[in-house]
Amino acid sequence: MGIVYAPLRLANDARSDLEEMDFNALVDTGALHLCIPAHVAIQLQLTQRGQREIKTADGRLHLIPYMSPVRIAMLGRQCVTGALVLGDQVLLGAIPLEDMDLIVEPATLRVRTNPASPNVPMSFAMGLHR
Repeated sequence: MGIVYAPLRLANDARSDLEEMDFNALVDTGALHLCIPAHVAIQLQLTQRGQREIKTADGRLHLIPYMSPVRIAMLGRQCVTGALVLGDQVLLGAIPLEDMDLIVEPATLRVRTNPASPNVPMSFAMGLHR
């Protein structure tokens, strides 16, 4: 699969008075989290909720800030998540993709809504009995 980018909008979910920000994010299904550059965390005035130890592709460990609450909006869907402060571009990982029920099409290098649930994001809640 090639490199996939997708437009999205980020906002501080606790601060509706702040401007939302538009990005063309790198989509990486091999990454788990949303990753944002430090300047984005500052502009959105996010709160640091702690640190996370991460392992990068070269095998090294890094202790980095974990910020929240970040609202992600794209393709008519949204979610609220935390973000790792890492790198120099916005990177969208698998957790927010799953939360918004979005899929990556390898053939077209596009992100799109799940065709099995085109109108409302679907999630699984195992063990729920009615």
